[in-house]
Amino acid sequence: MQDVDLIYEIEQLAYPFPWSRGSFVDCLHAGYICFGLQMGKDLAGYTIFSSAADEAHLLNLCVHPDWQHRGYGSLLLEYSINHAVKLKNEAMFLEVRVSNPRAAALYENRGFRVIGQRSSYYQAGEGREDAIVMHLELGCTNT
Repeated sequence: MQDVDLIYEIEQLAYPFPWSRGSFVDCLHAGYICFGLQMGKDLAGYTIFSSAADEAHLLNLCVHPDWQHRGYGSLLLEYSINHAVKLKNEAMFLEVRVSNPRAAALYENRGFRVIGQRSSYYQAGEGREDAIVMHLELGCTNT
């Protein structure tokens, strides 16, 4: 559980409304796919996604603030996509805060397309915040 503590620490540093430590533990217990990006002795970032019914759902992608703006978010995203393809998923979905245009641009630059919006999806300072729902065709066929 030491890794969970490191992931949770990064989450708290990177987001004003972080996941709880319990959310990460629940993801591990549920068998979700979790990857960390190790830079020397530092955990620089992580990603978590689920895979079921030929679809992957990117649940969390985060880079430690000290390691941001170096392309590591793109690296984690690409690694997750490649792993989802290996698992024979046909598509990947995700949600991103409307107030996070940098993250939305990361996903759009990789080919994700906006397919909708979820009202009041995220906790926010003054109540709730909408999420942009994005989708990427992975081109897998499970025949």
